[in-house]
Amino acid sequence: MLDVKDFTFFENQNSFDFKGFFVKIMSYWKWFLVSLIITFTIAYQVNIRKERIFGMDASIVVKDENNPFFTSNTSLTFNWGGTSDKVQTIITALRSRSHNEAVVERLNFYIDYLKQGKYNLVDAYGEVPFYIEIDKTREQLAGIPISIKFLSESEYQVKINFENSSVGTFLYAQNTSDKANVQTGEFVKKYKVGEKVDLPFLNLKLFVLPEAGFYKGSEYFIRFNDFDGTVARYKGIGVDADPKAGSIIRIALQGTNKKRLVDYLNTTITVLKKKQLDAKNQFAINTIAFIDSTLLAMEGQLKNTEDELKDFRKNKNVFELEAGGERLTEKLTGFDVERDGILRKINYYNSLASYLRSSTDYSKLPAPTVAGIEDPNIINNVGKLILLSTERSEMAYSVKSEKIFKEFDREMDAVKRVLLENINTAKGVLQYDLSLINRNIGQTESTIKTLPEDQQDLLKITRKYDLGENIYNTFLQKRSEANIVKAANISDIEFVDTAKDTGGGLLGPKTSVNYILALLLGILIPLSVVLVITILDNSIHTTDDIEKLTKIPIIGVVGKKNTENNLSVFEKPKSPLAESFRAIRSSLQYMYKKQKVSDTKILMLTSSVGGEGKTFCSINMATVFALSEKKTVIVGLDLRKPRIFGDFNIQNNIGAVNYLIGQKTINEVIQNTHIPHLDVITSGPIPPNPSELILGDSMKEMIEELKEQYEYIILDTPPVGLVADALELAQYCDATLYVARQNFTKKAMLSIVNEKHKRGELHNISIVLNGFENKAKYGYGYGYGYGYGYGAYGSGYMEAEKAKTFLEKLKDFFTKK
Repeated sequence: MLDVKDFTFFENQNSFDFKGFFVKIMSYWKWFLVSLIITFTIAYQVNIRKERIFGMDASIVVKDENNPFFTSNTSLTFNWGGTSDKVQTIITALRSRSHNEAVVERLNFYIDYLKQGKYNLVDAYGEVPFYIEIDKTREQLAGIPISIKFLSESEYQVKINFENSSVGTFLYAQNTSDKANVQTGEFVKKYKVGEKVDLPFLNLKLFVLPEAGFYKGSEYFIRFNDFDGTVARYKGIGVDADPKAGSIIRIALQGTNKKRLVDYLNTTITVLKKKQLDAKNQFAINTIAFIDSTLLAMEGQLKNTEDELKDFRKNKNVFELEAGGERLTEKLTGFDVERDGILRKINYYNSLASYLRSSTDYSKLPAPTVAGIEDPNIINNVGKLILLSTERSEMAYSVKSEKIFKEFDREMDAVKRVLLENINTAKGVLQYDLSLINRNIGQTESTIKTLPEDQQDLLKITRKYDLGENIYNTFLQKRSEANIVKAANISDIEFVDTAKDTGGGLLGPKTSVNYILALLLGILIPLSVVLVITILDNSIHTTDDIEKLTKIPIIGVVGKKNTENNLSVFEKPKSPLAESFRAIRSSLQYMYKKQKVSDTKILMLTSSVGGEGKTFCSINMATVFALSEKKTVIVGLDLRKPRIFGDFNIQNNIGAVNYLIGQKTINEVIQNTHIPHLDVITSGPIPPNPSELILGDSMKEMIEELKEQYEYIILDTPPVGLVADALELAQYCDATLYVARQNFTKKAMLSIVNEKHKRGELHNISIVLNGFENKAKYGYGYGYGYGYGYGAYGSGYMEAEKAKTFLEKLKDFFTKK
């Protein structure tokens, strides 16, 4: 029945040795050093190749600038809705695509001026001694640097390297791209300064700046970029309202060329100021346009009336006809002017109502004052509609949210409904006033009908002329007022600080950040590799690993082989390796004494799989017994893969197999070695049935005969993890040594030994850790080893081993391969 203790092996496997892992990490210090060198080298190369990044800024103030000529009779401006509303409108406009398109177009920033830097082409805007004017209706080479080399002050050379037979082109007038066929290779042509470059892929003129200085022999580059792509880069301009002063807006931009940044920031504000002033003058502009069209029509009517009056006065005594009618004419003209004013208001209201119901763009509405309307509700609501309509059209380029547009539409609909209500109310009052004026005019006209016919005709013509002249003069006055308002308007946007290169502004590259990142990566990369190796590594490295996996005692730790053959103890008897085998011998003597074994001692060595050093340990354990003048024999019982003969320079033609099948006697299979007191029985020919031979009675007979001749019998057996031969031989042994090799034996293999030990198939078993190197990567302080514990006396008893050179280690590495 299974006991809870049987699961100790699995519990121990789940524990993690953090201290050992740390020591193991430290053992890979070379990896970390190489990794840090690589990452810091990359960071250094990035830092020296990366262009410097500058940040420039400008600030503006948004104010409510009232027109000094604003009166109730010259209401030709409108308010943007307060400073806070204007600030948000300006921020939106600065980020809008349409605004940035206007700035890029004005500065021609889709053209790059470059020069060769240490590692690549760098922006030379403001440094080149020339500028170019392009024909926007013709194709321009897209994206390929064009070399401009000045051969003299008046002549330059154009050089372009074409890698393909087809190149891209831009047509800036239509903002489209196309393809042009070229000849692959290097295109070179000379031009005079100011001469037109007329090519299928290039159309421009080059002019030298007056302050150019010396530029002969210098080489520069120009490059044409996509217009939309250029605009998209500048749409990321930083625009923020000052949290402490809501009317202050700070505009910031980052880039590699300070001159370019300064020009863009100042130009973007200049363009915005003009745009805002134009919007502020929109009332006046619309009014002037309306009045101009009205005056143009009235000039013809007034001239026709004047000609009609001249024709009537011919051959007539005008003074006699006018006598007695001056008062009536003056009175009737006053009524006509008053009625015309009412009719103009009614017509304006009718047109405005119709326009509101049928249109969605209200930016072209004329001012109500053009019709003599002074109702503040009408004027303010018309102004709001113009503002909202203008804002909506601006936001169409920068805002993609349908929700925002719906909010604008709802607000505009609300203003329209209020305005329509105001129109209906005002029209009702005007209709009443019109009926009173018409009644007065009717009464006056009845009086006129009592006058002679010629006098009535003269009054009729004079009345029409006076009315037209009065209306014409009124419109002229309104136009003059509109021009005064337009001229007196000033922008609500003013500079607080213009963008200016004062020598600072460097933002990057952040070399310290790159080096910190290099440090982190230089540590994390090898650390991750070591962690993966640790997680995936299932080999035994230290005695601690063994103690965590099994309760079988560790009898000793054997170092790496220090000789060409397996006779390490015999060839270097004073080496630490030899001392480790002597230590194991001492522990075995204690075990034999405890078991009260007084006659021949039989020791079996086995392992889990081949390659763990079982034969190496067998030979050297036999050697330490023989060197103590004990008659010792090694029996090679690994019948499948015989190995134990080569190191002694003996043949394997006869051996244990020959005895087991009855061909030879025990003395015939025993071979002497050059080591005193040590004999060997090799395996002999490989039999077809090795397990059956070991199970036979002849195996027992061979052991009994050997006991009569030897004090120590060392059995070199097959791996216990692969075949069952070692288990059959365990019955003859007084002690069993299980050999585990550092960095080779898998941890899971110990479960096989655990299982067989618990079932009693292997008794008096101990573990030998072979091939041990006391390096930090395998852990820390084990309490085992070879040469430890001797202190200052160690050098007197053990031969100091000379460290191998790098070439010797390399030779050993390839020899193992």
